[in-house]
Amino acid sequence: MSEKFWGRKILLSAVFCGMAACAYAAPKSGFAGEMIGEGVISTPDDELGGSITADGSTLYFEKSVPPHYLYIMCESHWQNGKWGAPTVLPFSGEYRDTDPVLTPDGNAMLFASDRPVDGVDRHHFFIWEAKKTDKGWGEPEFVHNPVNDGFDQVFASRASNGNMYFTSSRKSGKYDVFRTRLVNGKYQEAEDLGADFNGPTTFTFEAFVAPDESFLLLGAFGREDSLGSSDLYISYNVNGRWTKPQNLGPTVNTRARDYSPRISGDGNWLLFTSETGMTTEPRTAPITYDEFVKASRGLHNGLGNLYRVPLGDVLRDTKP
Repeated sequence: MSEKFWGRKILLSAVFCGMAACAYAAPKSGFAGEMIGEGVISTPDDELGGSITADGSTLYFEKSVPPHYLYIMCESHWQNGKWGAPTVLPFSGEYRDTDPVLTPDGNAMLFASDRPVDGVDRHHFFIWEAKKTDKGWGEPEFVHNPVNDGFDQVFASRASNGNMYFTSSRKSGKYDVFRTRLVNGKYQEAEDLGADFNGPTTFTFEAFVAPDESFLLLGAFGREDSLGSSDLYISYNVNGRWTKPQNLGPTVNTRARDYSPRISGDGNWLLFTSETGMTTEPRTAPITYDEFVKASRGLHNGLGNLYRVPLGDVLRDTKP
């Protein structure tokens, strides 16, 4: 299957928090996520996969045409106290490019794409890497290590020590979590993270590793403690072993699809995507035609929007 199944230093200064207030919408009751760039970044379209640079000046994210017809990767710059109009990244816009993830140093971006490999359309998603140069972004390069094989790879992240975590359909046709370690400059054979991560009914599309490899954030369907659709989970690295993934709970997860986790470059925020809105909000009466049309054209129409919550709160509430 060559498509995503079912679609897909805590030091931030008080000055920047004050400047950012107008770029983040107030959270709804129970759900603690602050919407990022309402009307500019988060719109009635489908957005996902937000990454913010360490200095807070640039936001990378993805827009899609549901379901799966085209994914483009975009950037926006913080200007005059708000996010500016997005533009498409110079190496995106032709193929289905999805799940942009900045490396810990911010100098490269990993992403999945169905673009041709060596001039041949392989009809699969593979992991690619684009690096920053003095003139901007360089041309993406196919990642030549065990992260890529003949199946679909749809998300990859890299710790500061070079170890890579990724999701792939190589095991059973569904999406599971794997790791490839960098040892003496060479990537080792990909490792299945095991039954706590990769169960028979679990589909995990995102696996974002903390720069110091101390925890792993997941976006997964089908886990027993799910609150509805895809939920966000965290696993901790305790003495070299990963704990069983823990649901982040109702301040982050909703009945809708919640997914695509990242950590902002400054380490202060958990960034994620949620499709919370008209499709999951409780109703006291059947929806009317006019209500449906109005809601489906609005910001909370059930397509993805970008949100953030303080990472410190997440870590405090989930520490083993």
